[in-house]
Amino acid sequence: MKAIAVHAYGQPPRLDDVPEPEASGPDDVVVRIGGAGLCRTDLHIMDGWFADAIPADLPLVLGHENAGWVHAVGPAVEHLAVGDPVICHPNLTCGVCRPCRMGDDMRCTSGPSLPGLMCAGGMAELFKTRARAVVKLAPEAAPAEVAALADAGLTAYHAVRKAVPELGPGTAFLTAYHAVRKAVPDLGPGTAAVAVGAGGLGHIGIQCLKAMTPASVIAVDTSEEALKLAGSWGADHEVRADGQQAQQVRDLTGQGADAVFDFVGEDATIGDSVAMLRPGGTYYLVGYGGTVTLPTMAMVLGEITVAANLIGTYADLADLVTLADQGKVTLHSSRYPLEAANDAIDDLRHGRIRGRAILIPG
Repeated sequence: MKAIAVHAYGQPPRLDDVPEPEASGPDDVVVRIGGAGLCRTDLHIMDGWFADAIPADLPLVLGHENAGWVHAVGPAVEHLAVGDPVICHPNLTCGVCRPCRMGDDMRCTSGPSLPGLMCAGGMAELFKTRARAVVKLAPEAAPAEVAALADAGLTAYHAVRKAVPELGPGTAFLTAYHAVRKAVPDLGPGTAAVAVGAGGLGHIGIQCLKAMTPASVIAVDTSEEALKLAGSWGADHEVRADGQQAQQVRDLTGQGADAVFDFVGEDATIGDSVAMLRPGGTYYLVGYGGTVTLPTMAMVLGEITVAANLIGTYADLADLVTLADQGKVTLHSSRYPLEAANDAIDDLRHGRIRGRAILIPG
């Protein structure tokens, strides 16, 4: 079968002929890929960012945002049938350790097992995963339209979910509600949230914020085109990142935003994102690549909270799929045939993609 594989760090991946995976284990699931997302993490893998921390055997088939149709299942898999449309969680977990049992499967004690980084991914015609990583889609779903929910969507949803009120205004016992609410991160009525970066992650984060909270949402980006799209995805305000973005956010909100979601996470966005917060606000670090260096005095005096985010759980992905089924979250994507993977990679490196690039096997 055809697959996109890295043979040497720092070099473009190749289109290879590789053996087809088989459902050899009891809980194996082989998926016929309908769409595989391309993201900046793939660029980082190609460039060797993870080579020392997470060694992998090369050549390595890329692809951690995978959706398609069940092609084959192992003998213990009873809830999936050949032909079912599915999306695949980007971490293969044990399912029996304490974190997995508690639904915190991103912290599985077996450690991360990430397709496209540590084992063969889904930028291929077929992809092998495990039954507990598979979320069934609606029968009429088009996998290529939702593939990027498996990471870009999941990561954005997981970060936003941390800021969603656990209890609503209709809670019966007001005294208990008042006490609990103090301890719950909340984007309730009258609050403001900022999405820094309206690209592959950010455009999904904006939609999640609008679907899950009553907060006013401010999109911040360097691109006028991205900001126009952010408005179409539900952003209430769009701010151009021109060096004055922190002041513009403070002008819009008064004291500053209650929460800032940094979907970029590079040196240029970290300090500005924190500067957009009101006292007591929370900085959600979602993207990565920069170094967090913040003045402790300002952090302490402002009681600023920093919350980092690692992808998301299986339950998060299932919930996000539900939002997508309801039409509350949609992906803006550019599609490329699998054979044109290096064109997609070049477009991503040079900022020519709005939303997400999706590779489609022929």
